[in-house]
Amino acid sequence: MAADEPRGDVVRLRAPSERVSPRARLMWIATDALRGIVVMVFLLFATGPWNWFDLPGWVLWVIGALLLAYAALVPQWRYLVHRWEVTDAAVYTQTGWWARERRIAPMSRVQTVDHREGAISRLFGLSTVRVTTASSAGALTIEGLDRDRALGIVDDLTRMADSIPGDAT
Repeated sequence: MAADEPRGDVVRLRAPSERVSPRARLMWIATDALRGIVVMVFLLFATGPWNWFDLPGWVLWVIGALLLAYAALVPQWRYLVHRWEVTDAAVYTQTGWWARERRIAPMSRVQTVDHREGAISRLFGLSTVRVTTASSAGALTIEGLDRDRALGIVDDLTRMADSIPGDAT
């Protein structure tokens, strides 16, 4: 058998099964649009009344169009990619829009489970669940969950992690 041929006993890493809330797209659009507005206001003041530098008007229009395209397109792509799954054995996430990252944290490594709601996410009834592990790679984050679903996941993860013996190190 050649080295690049798959073996029968090899398990392939599959995408997590759960999607974030469809409202996450709207939240990401609002967040990106707000950032774009802040950038444009800064540029308008910096090139106008403050006179820090001089940009031709067409450059401001191009920057504005790029920021608008970013706010409209990237959240759609993020929604297609962002997934998560919680099993009895592990927490599994997939994130990214340009570069994809899949992370698995065994329940035995879970140290803390946090529930967060930012100002914009609260407007959309969404929350973030953050799972801190004994890993140098940092916490696993599931952003854009329905608030009630996120609270349920926090309860479930806390119960499951507490039932695993050991100190999560």
